[in-house]
Amino acid sequence: MTAVAGDDARPAPGVAAVTRLGSGGPWEALYGYCRVVRAGQLAITAGCTSTVDGRVAHVGDAAAQTAQAIRIGLDALAEVGAEPADVVRTRMYVTDRMYADEVGRAHNAVFGAVRPVATMVVVAGLIDPEHLVEVELEAWLGDR
Repeated sequence: MTAVAGDDARPAPGVAAVTRLGSGGPWEALYGYCRVVRAGQLAITAGCTSTVDGRVAHVGDAAAQTAQAIRIGLDALAEVGAEPADVVRTRMYVTDRMYADEVGRAHNAVFGAVRPVATMVVVAGLIDPEHLVEVELEAWLGDR
């Protein structure tokens, strides 16, 4: 992960510093976002897909894409000090409701013991037609 411009901006009085890290993914610089932001005790990922080295991994396999996307999100959260047990909210976007069960089960494999609040929404499509799922993670770091 690399720091993203804007990290050195001075926060307003009483507002926690913000850390922004980019993964170097193909759309971050092009579309103007970063992989993870930590603002005080809250850490949030951008939407994570199964894009690895600029290519979609696990084409046609929603469960494997979900597992890959969650790994990418958790790796980003780790860069700002969060652990899987810190995740308090997840959002899953699937391109067809027929993927809901396998996406949900892949989510459970990682977060079953943590049990964050979760939302799963069926969407018309994602940025690459081979993406079947996109995942966002939010973590609360308490006093860390």
